[in-house]
Amino acid sequence: MIPTTNPSRMMRRVLRAVLSAAERLISTPSPSATAMIWGYAPAVCSATVRGMDGTTGSHAVVHLDDIQAVSVAGLRWKPVRRTLGITAFGINAYAADSGEEVVEEHDETGGGAGGHEEVYVVMAGEARFTVAGEAIDAGPGTLVFIRDPTVRRKAVAVADGTTVLAVGAKPGEAFRPSPWEWTFAADGPLRSGDHARALEIMHEALDEYPDHPGTLYNLACFEAVAGVADDAVGHLRRAHELDPRVAEWAHDDADLDPIRDRPDFPL
Repeated sequence: MIPTTNPSRMMRRVLRAVLSAAERLISTPSPSATAMIWGYAPAVCSATVRGMDGTTGSHAVVHLDDIQAVSVAGLRWKPVRRTLGITAFGINAYAADSGEEVVEEHDETGGGAGGHEEVYVVMAGEARFTVAGEAIDAGPGTLVFIRDPTVRRKAVAVADGTTVLAVGAKPGEAFRPSPWEWTFAADGPLRSGDHARALEIMHEALDEYPDHPGTLYNLACFEAVAGVADDAVGHLRRAHELDPRVAEWAHDDADLDPIRDRPDFPL
């Protein structure tokens, strides 16, 4: 699976980790339904917003501490956007203790990225950002805005209990979730054996990004693990046609091992 930094490694680490059915918006308001997806039910007070618990209303209120952090790629990710059902922009939070990454090193041009302008807000603790090689010490209330999507950025917590809120969208375009969000959502069901649900989520991504090489590649990986070999070969071939880097991504990707010895393996 693809990454946001080095397209053969980082997204793989990211993808190994996450969310059970995070992309599924529940159709009826029920805290227990939220718990089925997340393993917990955040206390969202909704007064015509649809959140992960299915509640609708003109507004919603939730405390950041009540959004459970999910461990992914060495990060602790708080899925704010999905919890509240936000559709106009991307927003998530990350928590870390001293010495831990609180913002992974990345830019907004990678295979799973959205080309977003991003602003990071330190909500608690303290973080040391590195942006385009410049070190920035950021305490509570500090905003770090990155206009250029090609700029590399990362942040490490320098105090326990550090929380950073990240907000982003692509200028001049209606917001669409970045391709990696569906892959996050599908990974949990896949690893837990719910292959049908994992592939359903990835096909939702394909509907949104039909010729996105990273989406096709990740779908092929998931299909290979799920035993849908013919489809995996076809999607892998199409991903490689669109982006020759797919050969590099696939070189040591264990997810593709179930189809690697097939005579029609395309790489």
